[in-house]
Amino acid sequence: MKKHNFSAGPSILAKEVIENTANAVRDLNGIGLSVMELSHRGKDFQAVMDETVALFRELLDIPGNYHVLFLGGGASLQFCMLPFNLLVTKAAYLETGTWAKKAIKEAKGFGQVEVVASSADKNFNYIPRGFSIPDDADYFHITTNNTIFGTGIFEDYDSPVPVVADMSSDIFSRPLDVSKYGIIYGGAQKNLGPAGVTFVIIREELLGKTERYIPTMLNYQTHIDNGSMFNTPPCLPIYTCMETLRWLKKLGGVKVMQEMNQEKASMLYDEIDRNLLFRGTAVNDSRSVMNICFVMRPEYQDLEKEFLDFTVSRGMVGLKGHRSVGGFRASTYNAMPKESVQALIDAMQEFEKKHAK
Repeated sequence: MKKHNFSAGPSILAKEVIENTANAVRDLNGIGLSVMELSHRGKDFQAVMDETVALFRELLDIPGNYHVLFLGGGASLQFCMLPFNLLVTKAAYLETGTWAKKAIKEAKGFGQVEVVASSADKNFNYIPRGFSIPDDADYFHITTNNTIFGTGIFEDYDSPVPVVADMSSDIFSRPLDVSKYGIIYGGAQKNLGPAGVTFVIIREELLGKTERYIPTMLNYQTHIDNGSMFNTPPCLPIYTCMETLRWLKKLGGVKVMQEMNQEKASMLYDEIDRNLLFRGTAVNDSRSVMNICFVMRPEYQDLEKEFLDFTVSRGMVGLKGHRSVGGFRASTYNAMPKESVQALIDAMQEFEKKHAK
């Protein structure tokens, strides 16, 4: 039976990306060695690193005064690495969910943190608007897509201070004006590759402003100076990222991907809004395109487990919602085919016919 992978992460990868990675695990480009056993300082892996950086720059139109890094530790390590490097006196944060809260907690260990707005009052089901960004902050931090609560930010903010964005779950899903950001970072395991590598896009002018001692491995300058190879990088995940970016470029780039993602999301949200059994959890103008969260309507809540089992019997995995929200979560990342979204819609309609009163 075909599997429809709606997992929030580690998540779906394009079939050809998996196949090409598998081939490279056996033998990279016919050199007689696996990509897993190459020296990271040899010419064969350097070519992988160089192409991956070049594709990042091309697909996101990254200006020349930005560096692209590949690090370990996930976005969670960036929660402390960012303030370690950037926070001199005060940082501003937008609190829109679990990951933003974790980032705020870490930053408080390095200086003053001002939460400019929060959607905690309604269990993070919307993106705050109309807030002011303090012009005396060292940076303003946002989380552009909230995997748990199903909300998203779709604009590149105009800010008096550098914007720092956690884009773990929506990078390469839409065009960006990178020049409006000081740092963009994220774990790869949503839209880019397997778990194990973290990308960081950083504007050069942000560095060197804090006087505190920064441990070598937590200093961005260390990794810039060494081309992400101060220590052994996560070679296999970087290779898969390269294959994903090749696939994305072949499809037509981030503008085409944005159109494809919007079509998938619109299809599913339309069904959620039409179906008598379900309702969405996020406010309409804040709805994520990557993580679509929905629950049973109150009068049908006792059917939640039955519907989940129903979808599993039809080859769907990863639809159970996060415990903070409950219900269901369909993660429709870049590699999710439209056919899988249609399969979920068909299941919802069939279940409705069986149970609607």
